[in-house]
Amino acid sequence: MGSRSSHAAVIPDVDSIRRETGFSQASLVRLHHRFRALDRNKKGYLSRMDLQQIGALAVNPLGDRIIESFFPNGSQQVDFPGFVRVLAHFRPVEDEDTDQDPKKPEPLNSRRNKLHYAFQLYDLDRDGKISRHEMLQVLRLMVGVQVTEEQLENIADRTVQEADEDGDGAVSFLEFAKSLEKMDVEQKMSIRILK
Repeated sequence: MGSRSSHAAVIPDVDSIRRETGFSQASLVRLHHRFRALDRNKKGYLSRMDLQQIGALAVNPLGDRIIESFFPNGSQQVDFPGFVRVLAHFRPVEDEDTDQDPKKPEPLNSRRNKLHYAFQLYDLDRDGKISRHEMLQVLRLMVGVQVTEEQLENIADRTVQEADEDGDGAVSFLEFAKSLEKMDVEQKMSIRILK
């Protein structure tokens, strides 16, 4: 029987990935096994089709957008470090995460980084703002046919108006973050198994 550390030895750059993502070595070993299971053809990377095998994403109304987040800048594949970087946004915040050295980069699972991840799910054209149209598209995905188009348009209008402090008709990241300041983003955007 091999030890966890011997399994970690097969993960390239495991120490730098651990420092960057905050995942424990045991979590990285589990995630590496999951990565390899998704990589059915043993290519060493995942495609969009590989990620579509994840059942929870298949039933999530934002599943396609979440999958897209693994492929920045139009890339067609994600390697293990890229896979874990995205998942790190969902790692629960722990006490040691809050005692951050100001010289080190902000952890990927910080409130700000979790909010930035959520923001980019809405900001489809990557212009740094969520327009009424983009808000409407997300609402359509999330509620489907349960609400009329007129009701959806009213919700989108009201949501953008309430968050839009500078009156430009769109929601910037700062406005988005401020509108969610009372929400427990750290808890809502955490997956317990990702410790």
